[in-house]
Amino acid sequence: MNLRINTKLEIPSNEIHWRFSRSSGAGGQNVNKTDSRAEIVFKVSESKTLTPYQKHRIAIQDEVKLINGSICIAVQDQRTQYQNRQLALSRLASTLRELLKPPPKKRRETIPTRSSQRKRVESKKKRGEIKRNRQAKIDY
Repeated sequence: MNLRINTKLEIPSNEIHWRFSRSSGAGGQNVNKTDSRAEIVFKVSESKTLTPYQKHRIAIQDEVKLINGSICIAVQDQRTQYQNRQLALSRLASTLRELLKPPPKKRRETIPTRSSQRKRVESKKKRGEIKRNRQAKIDY
């Protein structure tokens, strides 16, 4: 089963590796005997479907911590392994979607207009006048 990220990108199932272990939390005595925790590992550096630019975009992001060039997501929220696998796949897809977004446009710096400068100074003077009127006037 391939993982569809967007219309242009689909990761084949042979590039996704799974690990299963015993989960903590809800499940009663069943937790002690079943491997319901699912961990998905996607090796970004070894992927053949990602372009070098996409690999670079993922590597420079700070949101995800790449461990040896791979993204690891562990899920143990649900009671069954199947549900945890589905959750892990959806989290990996959303993570990759966020990481591959194009960078935002840089803000073009502008100088403040003359009227905005005048309004700022007037509001500061008005505020200072209010504070001056609050002060107690002591005559000696």
